[in-house]
Amino acid sequence: MRAHIEEREERSHPDNGTIVEVGRLRGTSWRVAAAELGEGARNTAALTSSLIGWLRPQAVLFVGIAGSLKDDIGIGDVVVGTKVYGIHGGKQTPQGLLVRPEAWFGSNALVQAARSAVRDMPDVRVHFKPIATGDVVLADAESEIARHVREHYNDAAAFEMEGSGAAHAAHLEGREALVVRGISDRANAEKAVADAGGSQQRAAAQAAAVAVAALHKYRPRGRSSDDSEEGPQGRYGGDHIDFRGGIFHGPVIGKQTGNR
Repeated sequence: MRAHIEEREERSHPDNGTIVEVGRLRGTSWRVAAAELGEGARNTAALTSSLIGWLRPQAVLFVGIAGSLKDDIGIGDVVVGTKVYGIHGGKQTPQGLLVRPEAWFGSNALVQAARSAVRDMPDVRVHFKPIATGDVVLADAESEIARHVREHYNDAAAFEMEGSGAAHAAHLEGREALVVRGISDRANAEKAVADAGGSQQRAAAQAAAVAVAALHKYRPRGRSSDDSEEGPQGRYGGDHIDFRGGIFHGPVIGKQTGNR
């Protein structure tokens, strides 16, 4: 995401020290913020919630990499999460595990913005599919957890470790959210080989390109396509930029729109 942000400056969360970079989205006057939150859904949920409380965005985008769960989704493709599953809920009984699925749907406005944007991106293969989140690195397609996902979350196209945390935090805070993942491996025993070949960096760049393109198309609630795309410069409140009415994206992006 940093490659798409100009005039970057670091800011630090006043309570927990989480660092964000703020700047301007290239080609626009929008002020944006980017943060790297680390691994795991619980960590992501906690930090996303705290950053939402600090920056007061309208929407949350979570962008990164994932493993493919489908034969027709290859390394370098991008999956835009129409919904995100948390795969670990359930009740263990003598008869086996009774699954209790959790799912968070992607914001319709953000999904529609992404659909519109990728029509003009012929060099990127983009899939609008569900994404599964689990607190494991999946590197064995025949493992018990892989079979669990295939059986109970069969429409999931990609597997990753943080998306449900960001989606849950955004839901609790009443924010629109979208998870965008570049495919860096096939969630199998060849994962290490793919990673060593630079697939993670390429997949992350593809996901970032799609997220930024979607952001250019996104219209916050109360604004139509007739409104100007470029809002005013970000305002300053104390020692940080005020992103009320903007977008937090983690790795993040923020968009200041009008007076909202």
